[in-house]
Amino acid sequence: MDTKNSLRTRPLSRRWFLGTVPVAVAGVAAACGTSTSSGSASSATTAGAAATAVATGPAAAGSVAALAQAFYRTLGAEQQTTVLQDYSLANAERWSNLPQGLIGGGGGGAGGGGRTGMPSGAAPSGAPSGAPGGAAPGGSGGGGGGQSRLGVSLGDLSEDQLAAFTTMLKAATGSGTGTGYDEIEQHLNADDQLAADGGGDDYGRKNFYVALLGSPQDTGTWELQFGGHHLAVANTYTDGKLAGATPSFRGIEPNDPFDLNGRTNQPMKVKEAAFTALLAGLSTAQLASAELSDTFTDLVLTPGKDWAFPTTKAGVPGSDLSTAQRELVLAAIASYVDDVADADAKTILARYEGELDDTHVAYAGTTALTEQDDYVRIDGPSVWIEFSMQHGIVLPGNHPHSVWRDRTTDYGGTQS
Repeated sequence: MDTKNSLRTRPLSRRWFLGTVPVAVAGVAAACGTSTSSGSASSATTAGAAATAVATGPAAAGSVAALAQAFYRTLGAEQQTTVLQDYSLANAERWSNLPQGLIGGGGGGAGGGGRTGMPSGAAPSGAPSGAPGGAAPGGSGGGGGGQSRLGVSLGDLSEDQLAAFTTMLKAATGSGTGTGYDEIEQHLNADDQLAADGGGDDYGRKNFYVALLGSPQDTGTWELQFGGHHLAVANTYTDGKLAGATPSFRGIEPNDPFDLNGRTNQPMKVKEAAFTALLAGLSTAQLASAELSDTFTDLVLTPGKDWAFPTTKAGVPGSDLSTAQRELVLAAIASYVDDVADADAKTILARYEGELDDTHVAYAGTTALTEQDDYVRIDGPSVWIEFSMQHGIVLPGNHPHSVWRDRTTDYGGTQS
């Protein structure tokens, strides 16, 4: 990969970003319960007690755990205290689709008419979908009970620290074009673009956070948590192996292609194309079977809706699909599974492929997946993927939200 497009060179991009965007008001940090340093915030540590996790245990050379330890060693003492937290479901659940400055009720974004919730017609709220205070039927929170993200922000990392972080992230994510690390790189470019196009200081890569939950080593359970606006990476490792790669959130604004940092960016292109091809491949009768009666204004399993999988599957089952149609379903699933390291993705995809007969495809709205409230779902014995088109918040036009979950291995299987 061209180094000018890697996260390692982010200090140059941040200097450009900070020179073109207004300085954030101090009230944003106060609303999030964070402290501000060098123009970006480090979120609060676990309340009440110091973490007991360590970053010195045994870890195989080149493993994500070993690279997490190497990243940890580049940090200063205060950063180390902030980034290394104990592993618990409460800490693992502290992810969101919202910008950091809006978690916990910080207010709405610029632009127009975001809506919250699903299904069936929540009223416009003027805040990004999933924002606190705009709850949908059954509740649609911003994730983590309204608490800000754990960890240190990319905006507080030096060039050497960013280089170590990038090496760790590349090892944990896929190597494909338009998925995995490449998609994340485009995603961070998109949030910088959104900041410059009117989003302001709540947006931009400096507001993305990384945390190590538990002791990164080859024994026990720990999680690599990374995310920010429209992005959540939650890889849970147990005894040196990936135990779960979900919840995994992907969304984007702007959704149209744009040029930044020496490349054309459209982070969700692979996922959108896979879903569009899947629906286009269904017959008229199959589409009738797959169509949902409700209108879905956002995802069902938004941040904060953990282990709440529907008990009844809807849509057309894989057992009713042709070989070619089943390949389209598998391709749509792979566009999410390929976000994790290649060897892990191969194992996960094989499991999902073995469950295709009882994996259902359902949709609402139009099959073009371009209109507000267009929605598609893949629901299997294990896999759960949703894709929903939302009204723009900062920019005109629509943009996607999507989530990949797993009925068995969300949070590595941790349910309490």
